[in-house]
Amino acid sequence: VQLQASGGGLVQAGGSLRLSCAASGRTFSDDMMGWFRQAPGKEREFVARIRWNNSKTDYADSVKGRFTISRDVAKNTAYLQMSSLKPEDTAVYYCAADPSGYSGRYYSPQRYTYWGQGTQVTVSS
Repeated sequence: VQLQASGGGLVQAGGSLRLSCAASGRTFSDDMMGWFRQAPGKEREFVARIRWNNSKTDYADSVKGRFTISRDVAKNTAYLQMSSLKPEDTAVYYCAADPSGYSGRYYSPQRYTYWGQGTQVTVSS
């Protein structure tokens, strides 16, 4: 399974970006797809997740109301729409997938089996 993250870039505070995570080598069914981010000197942190089969979503408090995770089943691709971006959103964003069908501890990076390569998001003030 390969995950290809894209869509990062440089944006001013208040702006928007949409990240994509295209999966190949596996057709998702009961999988869970998550987005995480890691800023320099900080641990990787949970951002959002979606269950592939029912679109159930969860978000970190820091992004709730500003970010939206979604998926396109036909394209086997997940998205992270980011709006009202803040400088503190600056980080490398990673997508990850867990094929187990289990939803517990979805906020933990250890739950996820497959990882994309990361895409840089920089928000200037």
